[in-house]
Amino acid sequence: MSTSRSKGRPLEIFFIFLRLGLSSFGGPIAHLSYFRREFVEQRRWISEQTYTDILVLCQFLPGPASSQVGIVLGLSRGGYWGSLAAWLGFTLPSALLMILFGFGLGWFQTPVFLGAERGMMLLVVAVVAQAILNMARQFSCSIPRMLLSLAAGLGMIFSPSYLAQIFLMTLSGLTGVLFRLESPEARRVDLSELPTRGAGRIFLTAFTLLLILSAFFASSASQEIQLHAALYRAGATVFGGGHAVLPLLQDMVVTNGILPLEEFLAGYGAAQALPGPLFSFSAFLGTRVCGSVSGGLTSLLAIFLPAVLLVLGVLPFWDEIRRRKQLQSFFHGVNSAVVGVLFATWYRLILWESIHSWAQAGIALCAFVALTKWRISPMLLVFAFALYGAFFERF
Repeated sequence: MSTSRSKGRPLEIFFIFLRLGLSSFGGPIAHLSYFRREFVEQRRWISEQTYTDILVLCQFLPGPASSQVGIVLGLSRGGYWGSLAAWLGFTLPSALLMILFGFGLGWFQTPVFLGAERGMMLLVVAVVAQAILNMARQFSCSIPRMLLSLAAGLGMIFSPSYLAQIFLMTLSGLTGVLFRLESPEARRVDLSELPTRGAGRIFLTAFTLLLILSAFFASSASQEIQLHAALYRAGATVFGGGHAVLPLLQDMVVTNGILPLEEFLAGYGAAQALPGPLFSFSAFLGTRVCGSVSGGLTSLLAIFLPAVLLVLGVLPFWDEIRRRKQLQSFFHGVNSAVVGVLFATWYRLILWESIHSWAQAGIALCAFVALTKWRISPMLLVFAFALYGAFFERF
């Protein structure tokens, strides 16, 4: 099956990804399925083999894998402007909705609204549990990987901090190298457009310098600067996509007093219900902390910028990097640890903050069954749980 290698205009790429950004529910794993159907099966922009190679690359990098895959697809079709158009189209719908929700959270602090919010949090318990289950099937599919996930989960339960998470993921990566965790064969990424090696070095240098600056501004007196620095660090260091960024942001934003836990969980619950990347949650945080649309947009840029710089910087060197089996084994160990970190976050931050009775536990379990067994659309469940909460959880 031949693939179409003709160039695409940035506006064409934007509208294709805009449609995906408006309809791609279900989180990162679902997004990758949508991309494959759209660009491999229907439009034939790239071959199945090339798509798999892009996916392997983006899974090995920190950041939102589905957004990074979209950026590479846009780059292949329309160069740098194409990559920008792909990211904007896929991200803006959820980002703008999160900004609106950020303002609405302050406008509608009524019993009905707060009840609907609590009802949605019961759904979040199920949605995150489903995401952890899906990731466990992929990253904890052998006994060594299961043990790494278990160790990381227990470590995060007993020592829930950002530094502990970094330590556990690094230790898991080194364990992966020690036990030589198997990795899939990765071939050369066969794209018509690739950054030059010189451009790649510039992107990687910018990524590193901004990461150093973000650490320097972590203790700034301004909450807005603290938030943007935290978002950049989270986007630069998180493995596992949108769900995995939750513990980092919780530690950086809530623990440091930048935003109350209740507002943080409300925004995260809304982000679960929207199509597009979960990293758009950052737009809500920026809106709440900065109190402006511009704050929401700059927060969005802060969390996505490291992912963009990293994937564009590594892409021209990937053919050389992928031959190093030890590096691949390291990242397999890290990915296994991410599953445990997610479980610990779900248990400690979501489950205990959302479930306060056996009745609520039963309702959350019903949501989990609806998602995993009955395959009910998350959007339908959002409306159902919001209505349930508005009537039964507001008192």
